[in-house]
Amino acid sequence: MARDYTVKRVPRNAKSEIDYAAELNEEQFAAVTAPPGPSLVIAGAGSGKTRTLTYRVAYLLDNGIAPKNILLLTFTNKAAREMLERVEELVPYDTRDLWGGTFHSIGNKILRRHANELGWERNFSIMDREDQKEVLSAVIAEEDIDTKASRFPKPEVLGDIFSLAQNTGAEIVDLLHDRYPYFHHHAAVIERMQERYEEKKKQTNSMDFDDLLEKPLQLFEQNKIIREQYQRQFEWLLVDEYQDTNTLQAELIDVLAAPQKNVMVVGDDAQSIYSWRGADFRNILEFPERYEGAKKYVIETNYRSVPEILSLANAAIAPNTKQFKKDLAPWRPYRQELPALAPLQDPNTQAAFVAQRILELRDEGIELHEIAVLYRAHFHAMEIQLELTNRGIPFEITSGLRFFEQAHIKDVASFMKFVCNRRDEVAFKRMAKMLPGVGAKTADNLWASWVKSPGYSAEGITSFSESMLDFKVPAKAKSAWEQFAYTLDELVTSEGKPKPPSPMMPSILGGVYEDYMRSKFTNFDARRQDLLQLERYAEKFDDLEEFLSQLSLLAGQDTLDASQAEPDKEAVALSSVHQAKGLEWRVVFVVWLADGRFPSSRVLDEDEEDNTGLEEERRLFYVAVTRARDELYLTYPLLWHGAFDGEVLQRPSRFIEDIPTELVEEWNVGSVW
Repeated sequence: MARDYTVKRVPRNAKSEIDYAAELNEEQFAAVTAPPGPSLVIAGAGSGKTRTLTYRVAYLLDNGIAPKNILLLTFTNKAAREMLERVEELVPYDTRDLWGGTFHSIGNKILRRHANELGWERNFSIMDREDQKEVLSAVIAEEDIDTKASRFPKPEVLGDIFSLAQNTGAEIVDLLHDRYPYFHHHAAVIERMQERYEEKKKQTNSMDFDDLLEKPLQLFEQNKIIREQYQRQFEWLLVDEYQDTNTLQAELIDVLAAPQKNVMVVGDDAQSIYSWRGADFRNILEFPERYEGAKKYVIETNYRSVPEILSLANAAIAPNTKQFKKDLAPWRPYRQELPALAPLQDPNTQAAFVAQRILELRDEGIELHEIAVLYRAHFHAMEIQLELTNRGIPFEITSGLRFFEQAHIKDVASFMKFVCNRRDEVAFKRMAKMLPGVGAKTADNLWASWVKSPGYSAEGITSFSESMLDFKVPAKAKSAWEQFAYTLDELVTSEGKPKPPSPMMPSILGGVYEDYMRSKFTNFDARRQDLLQLERYAEKFDDLEEFLSQLSLLAGQDTLDASQAEPDKEAVALSSVHQAKGLEWRVVFVVWLADGRFPSSRVLDEDEEDNTGLEEERRLFYVAVTRARDELYLTYPLLWHGAFDGEVLQRPSRFIEDIPTELVEEWNVGSVW
């Protein structure tokens, strides 16, 4: 029979001088100083969630926990970086061994050590959405499906289906039945394609973003020694935004926390708004059942908003039945001004009201970057964009391509990816198709030639040109192909290893890509400046694999675009509510609050006994109103001119009707034209 034996930690001499009781409120202090075991921290909007997590890490370190034994999981690199930087400021310890980052980045870190256990090489490439599209296009082509004759999902949709299946644990046939009924008759073919897609990834030594979550779980399931190694290492787990976890992420936490159960998850069930991308609201609601004996801490003191806004927010979320009941309590004094409710004649009047009020607020001393207009869907902002433009009010739309997703950034990265992983078919073909006279078919032939060449399987390679100059290429591409091969030569050292990323940039630009950009893009100068910025970013990295991993993780992060905006830029923020989560402004306008718009008509049309969709829409409204610090404006147009049904009378959102009339001030807005 095994004997239980506990090693008692010897306190270190150096300790921080944090007075936890003085620096935290009572609710935060209780969570930060929680005893070992599972803990659920319900942190309301604006209640200091990040501060609580940061001080929890400091508290563990002060109590003798080694940095290497702590794992901090977040949903954005920015959140992890800010928390770790704050911890470094708080404590006198070397925290470099503390593991902190997004679920995907931690999964990547584990797989870089152990990918060979699963049949991949450790230098695997991480495919972004466009890379995935290329691979899935090839899989569809190999299946010889007439996609025009039958209604078959495009590669992008196929990727979404596979991703949702992985992240939710659903069977393809069930997923198609529930979410893609129009593809259900293709279920057998799609299941077969999923298998082919998996084979293709292994064949090209590539993984997609979902693999960064799924493959570590697969590794731990297959290899008990590796699993126990990480379970021993991560004695303490801290998880940010737990309400946004999907099935894979929750399982990863469960596996790593299995022995000690020293896991603290922090989140707000009232801000769970991402079910459409696989987040499972039940993870946070059922945590007390998932972890027997879990202690629950509720942090309700809100430091962000004035009491008038918080009263409205509490009333807005109250009708939801599936929630941990709480009431945000104000820290700030009353402002003596209620949130405004403004019914308006039509969408154009709504836009005019928003624009005029913004100008008045600016005259009152509120900077434009302290104002946001939030909406349920991007097309709701169309009239507002036009009105702001007409009145000369600068604005930023917090959507569109992120920096690292832009074509020219991905083009340059493909050179680096290929040098790092010579089996990366997608990167090779992307480069080849930049050359004159090289289309998809020629790129396929060139890839076949590369696979047969000595360079493909060589241990190291000092010269790509020795193999590539013998390939058959179109006459118009001959000169460019030679330059392309010599450019690749410049990207490796005399020992056959890839150079660091920053020195690669001048070779790629001068050798091939700058000329390509001139002929391809009308805004050549702007794109060239982007690439110079990328070169400066690359100077931080000596290791190419690490650089490429960061590029892929940054490009693929489906997080808040709005957080990338320059905080001091003098422009109004226009944002969907989903992208605004985690942010705040002095003044917020929530527009198009009409039934069928917010909540959306799709949700209202669903026949759900438990109102799952409607409750998530209400949480979305709650997120919108809790972004405001000082002033809140709720607007909706009374009339809407439909394309086919003429003038339509709109009913105010049921979320507005849930709010007691004494909590808002209704504005009777007239117009003079």
